[in-house]
Amino acid sequence: MAISEVRFHLHIPADVYLSYYQGQARHVLVATDEGLKVQFPARLLRPYVTREGVTGEFRLRYDEHHKLVGLDKLSD
Repeated sequence: MAISEVRFHLHIPADVYLSYYQGQARHVLVATDEGLKVQFPARLLRPYVTREGVTGEFRLRYDEHHKLVGLDKLSD
């Protein structure tokens, strides 16, 4: 199985992330470092939420069928 990845930087202030946490917004749409637009479930960001919100560089991994494999935080 071939795993592909995209990287992106994200800054979601805590008050904005609250709408994701409360279920008002279910997906996050980001622009990758290569300029692609990628959507993924907002719930994947929960492990990375701080009092300031969600900030950092992330890697989204997916398989050859474009099925999500995982989301990793690479740096703050």
